[in-house]
Amino acid sequence: FREIAGVDVDSQDRVFVFCRSASPVPPLMVFDRDGRLLDSWGDGKFERPHGVSVAPDDSVFLVDDWGHAVYKFTPQGELLMTLGTPGKESDTGVTNSDYRTQKRVAGPFNMPTNVAFSSEGDIYVCDGYGNARVHRFSPDGKLLASWGEPGSGPGQFALPHGVAIDDSGKVFVSDRENTRIQIFSPNGEFLEEWTDVARPCEATFDKDGNLYTAEVG
Repeated sequence: FREIAGVDVDSQDRVFVFCRSASPVPPLMVFDRDGRLLDSWGDGKFERPHGVSVAPDDSVFLVDDWGHAVYKFTPQGELLMTLGTPGKESDTGVTNSDYRTQKRVAGPFNMPTNVAFSSEGDIYVCDGYGNARVHRFSPDGKLLASWGEPGSGPGQFALPHGVAIDDSGKVFVSDRENTRIQIFSPNGEFLEEWTDVARPCEATFDKDGNLYTAEVG
């Protein structure tokens, strides 16, 4: 391993580990629940691995933050769909990959971070390092809505880094540098915020509805 950027598990308890490995070591490795290597793929496909999210149908979404794209693969590594234009960032005016220099919001993507799915199959992407937005896509990749802008008020972001969706469809966004989790309706209406966290990076729900969050602070 070298700098593990993300991990997720599919319906068969296969563990998908996304690493910033050096070629020829593939960045995506698949293990069984006891840690035995089952498969690996993706060498040369990504500028810098970031998030990995396994969809309910076991398709695998991989986020390439420096490549400004999100990819949907089969569990075996066959490309099914691409969100964004690989290698082309949206124009937010950000410089040196520093979210604090962002001058405006834009469409997908400028250094996206992580992905989550609604029960209807909609795809939510945090566009965090270079664009203070959350984007909602249909299951076939059509952009449905975007929300957010730089700042610290309700509905504003300072590096939206992680996202999770609960059973009711509410969207939980890890607003990392504002050190809070903001909660929205499926369409981006601000509902409330949780501030008893320290620079949350990502969030995920378990089968009992508990929310787990990883902190960098």
